[in-house]
Amino acid sequence: MNIGGNTVLITGGATGIGFAFAEYFIEAGNEVVICGRREKKLIEARGKHPELHIRVCDIASDYDRRSLFDWISSGFSNLNVLVNNAGIQREINFTNGLSEFIRGENEISINLEAQIILTGLFIPLLKGNKESAIINVTSGLGFIPAARTPVYSATKAGMHAFTMALRYQLSPAGIKVFEVVPPAVDTELNPEGRAERGNYKPDIKPDEFVGAVMEGLKNDVPEIGYGSTEKLIKASRQELDTIFRQMNSRW
Repeated sequence: MNIGGNTVLITGGATGIGFAFAEYFIEAGNEVVICGRREKKLIEARGKHPELHIRVCDIASDYDRRSLFDWISSGFSNLNVLVNNAGIQREINFTNGLSEFIRGENEISINLEAQIILTGLFIPLLKGNKESAIINVTSGLGFIPAARTPVYSATKAGMHAFTMALRYQLSPAGIKVFEVVPPAVDTELNPEGRAERGNYKPDIKPDEFVGAVMEGLKNDVPEIGYGSTEKLIKASRQELDTIFRQMNSRW
């Protein structure tokens, strides 16, 4: 993938991994648009990089998705890179039935359905532009699910499967499709769960992770992991099962 001279849209781009992507793409000479639900965070991001274009958008809202597409089509018709990064994570205990799942935000709508629909909306635009690419941010938990985050793990496994299939479908159209597989990264993801675990913060920072990802994109690596997830991508089923049991032994 050519990482310079593009027009890039990053969902969930105001913080964490999304913002790190924005900074790297700006540094590489791209025009960058970020969107997210929190206007305050978007404005803060633009304060650090005035060249950023920002748009308030809840990707779980069909109205917001289509409004975002219309806005991009009219103002950034040369868009050729879509980064599907936005997502949420919740800890849900199904031994209590559906109560915990129902009373919180729907990970399926945000992490899976919205990503698929948004991708479908933008593919016709991407097909009309050169050097187009789609970058889907999944998770190591899409390869080995965590018992404490069952729905999140399922949505990321779904995005892994969707990305694999999409890569084959879009190859004749010249659109490259990448999967980015983060390990635990120090972001704002799942603040409630992290607070319960003593404000746990992973050692890996977003810029460290995305810096490694950019090297993979340069070299057209279709599935890009880092640290533990680099091993997961290449692991056998037996190895994955062993790690799964070890990781969830305290559940």
